[in-house]
Amino acid sequence: MHESKKKCIGIDVGGTTVKIGLFETDGTLLFKWEVPTRKEDSGQHILPDVAKKLKEKLADHGLTADELKGIGMGVPGPVMPDGCVEVCVNLGWHDCWPAREMQKLMGAEIRCEAANDANVAALGEMWQGGGKGFSDIVMVTLGTGVGGGVILDKKIVAGKHGTGGEIGHLRIREGEKEPCNCGGYGCLEQVASATGIAREARRAMEQDSSDTEMRKFGADITAKDVLDCAKAGDAMACRVMDTVFYYLGWALSVVSMTVDPEVFVIGGGVSRAGSFLTEGIRKYFDQFTTLSDQKAEITLAQLGNDAGIYGAARLILD
Repeated sequence: MHESKKKCIGIDVGGTTVKIGLFETDGTLLFKWEVPTRKEDSGQHILPDVAKKLKEKLADHGLTADELKGIGMGVPGPVMPDGCVEVCVNLGWHDCWPAREMQKLMGAEIRCEAANDANVAALGEMWQGGGKGFSDIVMVTLGTGVGGGVILDKKIVAGKHGTGGEIGHLRIREGEKEPCNCGGYGCLEQVASATGIAREARRAMEQDSSDTEMRKFGADITAKDVLDCAKAGDAMACRVMDTVFYYLGWALSVVSMTVDPEVFVIGGGVSRAGSFLTEGIRKYFDQFTTLSDQKAEITLAQLGNDAGIYGAARLILD
């Protein structure tokens, strides 16, 4: 079969489900489905489950492995240049080669590639999402944590140790007493993630007795609650978000002075705040990048939870 007519598979391995997409090589998503992530027994069932379902779906659509250009995978952990994954904490994986294993499971000489899921999501947004039309993008995902992905000249920059793009663990805040999940203190993730924003709000309410709409949510306040209050003009919520914008602007300026992307693509649940978020970040980003008037755009991700399967499929088109 002519290469341009072949299909490609994108797999996004998550802690709850594995998302799988069948794509045309031009980026058209044909079908997508999910497989539950079975994490028992150190995650050894995950890839066999995926391969079994993949074979079934290909058969359902009358496709054979020979009609695939390849299979790409995003996995929740650093992937070394040789394809080794030393650890995926959320899956129970240790010292494995997921692309190599998937190739064996599929029983065909099919190209398989794997990369870190945050980097893969960035690749997907560059290909068909908020970074479409650009070659150099940095994606920042504001969810439970803060993820990142760096794409330069349309290629993932993962670094020699697989930690390229770990923007959430830039240390930007001195004096933080609580540890980050990574073991450090003062990481961007601690203030700019959904978890961090809620914590900032709780701290603000403890330290300031003035009236605020946020108090009605109590200790269960969420980032969405804080953002909604700030958008409505609540003074304390606005101060909390101004702190978040300050540190995001700071972190993005550091990244900009290092790799100088064309665009920052902001994704994750917090990005649903839309222009309120991007304009707040932009104010401080502009203050902290004074070398040139030519600066990166700051835009919103467009692919949502599908960014991973898009990017995984794009992996095997290079």
